Amino acid sequence: MKIITNYIFLLLCTGVLASCSKSLEREPLERITDEMAFDQMDKNADYAKQFLYGTYLQLPDGYNRLSNAFLDAGTDDAVHSQDGISIESFRNGRITALNVVDNQWSRNYTGIRKVNLFLSKIDAVPAPQNLRTQWKAEARFLRAYFYFELIKRWGGVPLIGDKVFGLEDNINLSRNSLDECLAYILSEIDAVKDQLINHITLTPAAEADKYIAVATKGSALALKSRVLLYAASPLMNTTNNAQKWTDAANAAKEVMQMNAYSLSTDFIALFNAVKNAEIIFMVQKAQSQNVETNNGPVGYLVGSGRTSPSQNLVDAFLMKNGKRITDAGSGYSATAPYTNRDNRFDASIMYNGKNWLGRAVETFEGGLDKPGGNRVQTKTGYYLRKFMGKFESSASYSNQNHHVILFRYAEILLNYAEALNEASGPVADVYTAMKDIRKRAGVTAGADNLYGLPAAATKEQMRDLIRNERRIELAFEEHRFWDIRRWKIAEQVMNQPVKGMNIVKNTGGTFTYNVVDVAPSVFDATKMHWLPIPFSEIQTNPNMTQNPGWSY
Repeated sequence: MKIITNYIFLLLCTGVLASCSKSLEREPLERITDEMAFDQMDKNADYAKQFLYGTYLQLPDGYNRLSNAFLDAGTDDAVHSQDGISIESFRNGRITALNVVDNQWSRNYTGIRKVNLFLSKIDAVPAPQNLRTQWKAEARFLRAYFYFELIKRWGGVPLIGDKVFGLEDNINLSRNSLDECLAYILSEIDAVKDQLINHITLTPAAEADKYIAVATKGSALALKSRVLLYAASPLMNTTNNAQKWTDAANAAKEVMQMNAYSLSTDFIALFNAVKNAEIIFMVQKAQSQNVETNNGPVGYLVGSGRTSPSQNLVDAFLMKNGKRITDAGSGYSATAPYTNRDNRFDASIMYNGKNWLGRAVETFEGGLDKPGGNRVQTKTGYYLRKFMGKFESSASYSNQNHHVILFRYAEILLNYAEALNEASGPVADVYTAMKDIRKRAGVTAGADNLYGLPAAATKEQMRDLIRNERRIELAFEEHRFWDIRRWKIAEQVMNQPVKGMNIVKNTGGTFTYNVVDVAPSVFDATKMHWLPIPFSEIQTNPNMTQNPGWSY
């Protein structure tokens, strides 16, 4: 594979340098070697620790990471506000082996090689045995994560094991099967989960600060839950093996039974928190205003408005009583479409009339935040609000924590509800998980204490409810793109236009709302559930096979 042949020791240098200590920074980049990183005389193992922490940097970035776009802008949940952005290729069918948007092949194999190098060298470092055991477990967890990032994009990929390839090695590896890759990932998780720290407690503070963004047993079990959920879903579970759903439910239940995590009471503050009982695993980022300035409405002093959530997504949010807007008795009004929606709507979407930075957002035609002309601005009548600080009444933005949450407890509850419903139907535990999610979202319990859920749902009805709940709860957290593929519904939802809201301000201050098409969308189900293997890998490795339907 081309990416491995390029892995000279300079990668080691850059990985270490990215998060290195002051002592390491004193060495010029070209002088840093693997011998230095794993120095037998380094009694505190500082260099080795920094190398491991540098490997964490290969984890997903999150937020506007694809040419200033969210991955969700390649789904039915949003569009990018600017024309010509690469994310559009997911919607217009222009993905090819030469144009693999979100090509994470190199990034994840770089991470895998770093892990293998770390594992091959760490025992020479004079760190305490228990610490080396924990570090090796963290590294193997990261490797399992990197492999999952690969297989959810491409299916089966080459498994390297613990091998560290040199420049002269023959590395024209064939792809392993998807089942072999899944088995490897799961075996690695099971091997290391009990060698990791159990979970990050929030007290004492010093201990929480020390371990706030490292892999824990909870992280490993959360990854296992996600892997098994994908493995049980129609895209990977082609024989509809019911046991796979049971396995996925049990994996989510194992996280729940840790009794270490709970839903945050504040959905907005959760995404700007450093310590929160809902967060299972995250990537730490420096404080910034990047999310706000990239995605905030354009009518303020700062705000690029890059993300335009779709009407499709807006319509998916529940009413306060837990009903869909199309349900009888929902209370939805087409003339006041944003009234009495569940709390996640206001926490996730900027809409016309919402208070922000001390004034009402104006996404009506000609309004401050949709002025027309050539300026980049919302295409749908909406902007993204999720992940931002609480600036409704502020005069300006200030730096916020924008850590990338890779696993949180709400996902585990949704994983459990989905897998258990598929395995056993809508039993009591399915209802309980769904009710917990809705209660936090501000949905009212109702006289029947079901939070808008039907009293006797069928498996099919509950499946639709769970999928919608997942869509709105996890919006813009890079789940929708993969969910519609693993469920094999992308051919339905992505072969219809993305919609927005055209808003006209009337004399007297009222508004007229009309749903409009804003972007066409195509999805070729014969090939687009998987990404094409990058052409560079096909070209340089004669044993590399392309995914079905893709050229080269």
